[in-house]
Amino acid sequence: MAYLRGNDALPDGCLFCLAPQADDAEAHIVHRSGLCYVILNRYPYNNGHLMVVPYAHVPSLEELAPATLAELMALTQLSLRALREAYSPHGFNLGMNIGEAAGAGVAGHVHLHIVPRWSGDTNYMAITCETRVIPEWMEQTYARLRPLFERLAAERPPQPG
Repeated sequence: MAYLRGNDALPDGCLFCLAPQADDAEAHIVHRSGLCYVILNRYPYNNGHLMVVPYAHVPSLEELAPATLAELMALTQLSLRALREAYSPHGFNLGMNIGEAAGAGVAGHVHLHIVPRWSGDTNYMAITCETRVIPEWMEQTYARLRPLFERLAAERPPQPG
C-alpha cells in the first residue's frame, strides 16, 4: 500500500548495493554467495519473483568478471530448484533489462529476474486494470524460500567454473 500511496521512498544510492548492507530478512535476501546474492522482488510479477544480483555495481553483463557470471548462473539454477519445490510452477521467465531504454528500473546495476509462471496465471485484473493480484505477502514468500535456499545450497552449493 505504501507503494500505491506514493509513500514508498527510494533510498539514496543504488538499492542493489544497499540491500546487502541490511539484515537479510529486512532486505528479503534469501541467499548470499561470494559474488552474488538472491533477493525477492519488492514489486513481484508473481509469487516467488526473485532476482539474482552481483555485488559488483556494473550496468551490463559484459562488464562482469567470468567468475561472477558463472556464479550468477549457478545461483539461477539454485533459484529454479527452490522455486520448483516451493511453488510447483509450470514454467519460468528469466530476463534482464539492460539500460533504461530496455525497461531497467535500476539501470546502473545489472540483475537477473526469475519469475515463476503457471498456465493461466494472467487474469482479467492484469488485462483490464493493469494490476497484478499476488495472494502471498512478501514476508510469507521469504519465510517459505529462505530455508529452502539454505538446504538446497548445503546439498549442492553453486560451483562456478
